[in-house]
Amino acid sequence: MQGIDDYSDIISLPHPDIPYHPRMSISKRAAQFAPFAALSGLAEMYEFTREQAEERLSR
Repeated sequence: MQGIDDYSDIISLPHPDIPYHPRMSISKRAAQFAPFAALSGLAEMYEFTREQAEERLSR
């Protein structure tokens, strides 16, 4: 029995080639979604917070 999220009937179908809309390259596709990287800057914020905590503890 197929569930609502089971796409087994269409998963192996070939991707349609649309002549008026060429496929985007992988690098352009990745660049399109780069601004939405949810964790960008997390390491820097963690390091800043750690430094502040160490400074407070050393007083």
